[in-house]
Amino acid sequence: MPLSLHAAFVPSALQMIGTTRHLVDKGEEWCAANSVADCDLIGCRLIDDMFAFDYQVKSVAVHTAGAVAGAKAGEFAPDLNDPPNSFDGLRAKLDEATAKLEALTVDELEGLMGQNVNFVFRGKTIMSFTAEDFLLSFSQPNFYFHAATAYDILRMKGAQVGKVDFLGRMRGTRPA
Repeated sequence: MPLSLHAAFVPSALQMIGTTRHLVDKGEEWCAANSVADCDLIGCRLIDDMFAFDYQVKSVAVHTAGAVAGAKAGEFAPDLNDPPNSFDGLRAKLDEATAKLEALTVDELEGLMGQNVNFVFRGKTIMSFTAEDFLLSFSQPNFYFHAATAYDILRMKGAQVGKVDFLGRMRGTRPA
């Protein structure tokens, strides 16, 4: 049986949203334990020309549930609004994305197969995809990148996170 687009995208997106939400929690805990102002972590960047922790977290939501909304509309434009500037706001953004993906049916996503999706930036179409190629070759690498970058920022700051914190809830089978 072939793998559906839903099976190829949604479970991995939910896993990375969960991972990122866990990283937000770990970041808040680290700030409290180390007497660091929340804004000092939320606004932290790996390097000056990269976006901060808050943008990385927001982008996980944008490239998961936001990507599906864009695929349904036939056009995806990145959300250029400022990200939430609090841990609660970041969690809310991720929770909203989770709810949207959990409500998505297999038939809804399969119905998008073969449809055109334009990637639009600042009003200009940059690239066109089929819905499946957009979700799997553009959005999926993006949400992994942004989740990994949020993880890297926490590691750089000294938060006690490891590989298991990044992997999140895996979908293995139970041992016999």
